[in-house]
Amino acid sequence: MLAGEDGRILKRFCQCEQRSLEQLMKDPLRPFVPAYYGMVLQDGQTFNQMEDLLADFEGPSIMDCKMGSSTWHSVADDLVCCPGWSWPLRLASWEVFEVAGYWAWEGKGHDPAPPHPALQKADGTCNTNFKKTQALEQVTKVLEDFLDGDHIILQKYVARLEELREALEVSPFFKTHEVVGSSLLFVHDHTGLAKVWMIDFGKTVALPDHQTLSHRLPWAEGNREDGYLWGLDNMICLLQGLAQS
Repeated sequence: MLAGEDGRILKRFCQCEQRSLEQLMKDPLRPFVPAYYGMVLQDGQTFNQMEDLLADFEGPSIMDCKMGSSTWHSVADDLVCCPGWSWPLRLASWEVFEVAGYWAWEGKGHDPAPPHPALQKADGTCNTNFKKTQALEQVTKVLEDFLDGDHIILQKYVARLEELREALEVSPFFKTHEVVGSSLLFVHDHTGLAKVWMIDFGKTVALPDHQTLSHRLPWAEGNREDGYLWGLDNMICLLQGLAQS
């Protein structure tokens, strides 16, 4: 990941991501993904050029959360090797993202380690010691720490996620693609600005003709269900519970 010009970033070229972003620019999900500006060649390497989502924030707190049942296309292997991953939010991994780069732990298909969160707060603190974070209560505590008790920010996140869910449910792109390894990027700052975007489409692939996904059904051999909406439903439910507490 490199800094580009005019509020843009350069991400190493990936054809799957290029195809996905080009289609998403004409889809109902357009407001929920970074703007895509095509390919660019720099220092002999090709990059996808896209919007810098952090450009409008002042000292933001950032959380990058992978969604769905797996970050790997060999889903059967994931479920055999990692049975402990069937936790409430069904999130395959969490990452911390920063303008200059990112630090991440990402669950792979044959890695028996459970998913765990990491986040960066506005004061610069970065917590990645979450290898044993699996229970609903533990995840809730992590989210409370990320939000610092700010209910206004929390309500904005809930509203944004509800709008995203509505867009996903009518999106032709989402219905006809298996979304593996994609993330939700949560960003807020002291001004009260709070946004969530879908990012990371390097493993998103189109389905065969006439096949569609619910994104909520449990995975079964051959159905390619990714559990994305199941995870999103649970994330919204969890945050709504925090808002009412």
